[in-house]
Amino acid sequence: MSDKLKSESSTQPLKARVRVMIADDSFLIREGLRQVLEMAPEVQVVGLYADEPSLLEAVDAAAPDVVVTDIRMPPTQTDEGMRIAERLRLSHPKLGVVVLSQHGSAQYAAQLLEMGAAARGYLLKDRIHDLEHLVSTITAVARGECRIDARLVDELVARRRKSSPLEQLTPRQREILADIAEGKSNLAMAQSRGLTQRAVEKHVSEIFGRLGLANDETVSRRVQATLLYLAQRVT
Repeated sequence: MSDKLKSESSTQPLKARVRVMIADDSFLIREGLRQVLEMAPEVQVVGLYADEPSLLEAVDAAAPDVVVTDIRMPPTQTDEGMRIAERLRLSHPKLGVVVLSQHGSAQYAAQLLEMGAAARGYLLKDRIHDLEHLVSTITAVARGECRIDARLVDELVARRRKSSPLEQLTPRQREILADIAEGKSNLAMAQSRGLTQRAVEKHVSEIFGRLGLANDETVSRRVQATLLYLAQRVT
């Protein structure tokens, strides 16, 4: 079942506001988020949903700018939020998704970025009462940026900071790392940077080596590199 909201009049043009759909099986969380966001003139909540199917149906009918979803919802109460983000990456690639979690999990944050970091956010629920931070995350994701809770980034990269700081990278490698963080393929990087694909592959390999990134069964080196890049921006 879904709780749909009536459009509210506003002195600001609708197009200037970020249209947000909220999905959480907790009525209190849904209503709490709605009430908090109603205080922000930059945001318009256009729908509340209690499960994955009703949310996806609403998105298909009238795509919002950003979906804010709990990580665990019916029917399995496991990783619905991650599956929603993955599905929407394919069906609505420009749609932003902010995943909310009760507990910090760097592995989940990494999973969220597997298909690209653009327009994705991962926020701990104990931060949602902070209107400024919440709205900043939503509006950044709506612009196509990536926002991951700083505590999760720290958890994943803290052990690597001293042994492989990003300062070891050359300016060109920093540019390539930024492209990796945007989810670009080697071919796309080569075309945008005026390089051969083989040159890009060599840069990527050297970046992984300088950052001390090894192959991991749960977190790819591209995702690890992306999180290192994000860590630099939030610290």
